[in-house]
Amino acid sequence: MASTSDPPSNSPKRASERVPIRGTVHGDIMVFEPLLVREVSTKGASIETSFPMHIDSLHDVRLTLGDISVVLKGRVAHSHVSDINNDVVTYRTGIEFVEPSGPVLGVITTFLEELKASRATASKPAEAIKMRVGRLSGSETV
Repeated sequence: MASTSDPPSNSPKRASERVPIRGTVHGDIMVFEPLLVREVSTKGASIETSFPMHIDSLHDVRLTLGDISVVLKGRVAHSHVSDINNDVVTYRTGIEFVEPSGPVLGVITTFLEELKASRATASKPAEAIKMRVGRLSGSETV
């Protein structure tokens, strides 16, 4: 959808010519949605979302582990309604990490070891895990 500020498709300001499409071309856009991480390991995570996720769909997952963020692929292993409260539906989903790189595994492993150690000594509060999942609006399957 063109906005009123878009130059015409034949404008000399464009780096390349835009060609009008006859018929329909469909696409998807990835957006990052916040979610709650319930459990995490080097193999995957259990998450809660306000939206359903399709089994076997692939998503880009961003984990913020303390001060470090990592991005990896995740496959939806299972998903179900976990709670309905005041007409708000919460979904519990299992995400399996797909071929995480060595450096990403190292960051996750270090974070988990530090988390376990902090709980054992109770000397400092555990760092929060923040996670966002990239999902395609409209179509969930990648």
